[in-house]
Amino acid sequence: QVQLVESGGGLVQAGGSLILSCAASGNIFNENVMGWHRQTPGKQRELVASVTSGGFTNYTDSVKGRFTISRDNAKNMVYLQMNSLKPKDTAVYYCSWNRVGMRYKYWGQGTQVTVSS
Repeated sequence: QVQLVESGGGLVQAGGSLILSCAASGNIFNENVMGWHRQTPGKQRELVASVTSGGFTNYTDSVKGRFTISRDNAKNMVYLQMNSLKPKDTAVYYCSWNRVGMRYKYWGQGTQVTVSS
């Protein structure tokens, strides 16, 4: 079992910045992927960004150049720095964790990000 706890969501004006944090605990395997996903009502959860334990990153096109994912392997933490936020970034953001090569993901409880225009 892996437990994930997110923090850092909130309300921000368009053009502003937020940083999300996620702490992982439990049965952490060294080879893993941590990511951030988001979901709005009536839509499927989508990947925002992910980072492997080796540092390889992946971003969805709509956030490239604005969001930066990073991690601290020693602390089992992952971060999402969000800059130049837009109203369309409004969503519940979820942290995820999975072992490399495994499709099953563990999820955090989600944190709301609201960007006002």
